[in-house]
Amino acid sequence: MNEYKKEFIEFMVDCGVLKFGDFVTKSGRKTPFFVNTGFYRTGAQLSKLGGYYAQAIHDKFGVDFDVLFGPAYKGIPLTVATTMAMSEKYDKDIKYCSNRKEVKDHGDTGILLGSPISDGDKVIIIEDVTTAGTSIQETLPIIKAQGNVDVMGLVVSVDRMERGQHEKSALAEIEENYNIKTTAIVTMAEVVEHLYNKEYKGNIIIDDTLKNAIDAYYEQYGVK
Repeated sequence: MNEYKKEFIEFMVDCGVLKFGDFVTKSGRKTPFFVNTGFYRTGAQLSKLGGYYAQAIHDKFGVDFDVLFGPAYKGIPLTVATTMAMSEKYDKDIKYCSNRKEVKDHGDTGILLGSPISDGDKVIIIEDVTTAGTSIQETLPIIKAQGNVDVMGLVVSVDRMERGQHEKSALAEIEENYNIKTTAIVTMAEVVEHLYNKEYKGNIIIDDTLKNAIDAYYEQYGVK
């Protein structure tokens, strides 16, 4: 596992973004782990987060694209932080864009916030996490409505590695259904590998009991 992936896993734990317990996902699944990027709350945290996203994007897609699109609302700070990191790390000036939940009819009108999307633009979508792949169904029509654009792919912070709408993983289904590439900074398998029965800051974060709960979750919702 790359060193930056290990650092990112520990960073999520430190920020309270990666939590373990009893949760319910947006898709209605009961899960023993949850990723909430809303817990990145300081400038320093967002700066580091943008750097991790930028590296994942660079490793998968390179820097030959024009717009980073983040769905409202959590995608807004993600696009800003990551485009700043792309400039600092790779000297590439990427435009950021997000959607509004409501169309604005005065001043800076329309449904988009940040840069407009134009014909010919190469776009990458950035999200926090994809569980069942439902949010991409809302995001793609917004982008496609802006013109003849090339949606290159999707980057998320954590690949939960579970089934989407059918039997394949959510990210695999997105690749197949929408003909776009996907990537994640880390997968849940990497999270478990790095934290299981290993002490971090005096605590064992994933012990045998929690590992069993995670295994049971994947038995029900994992890719067969």
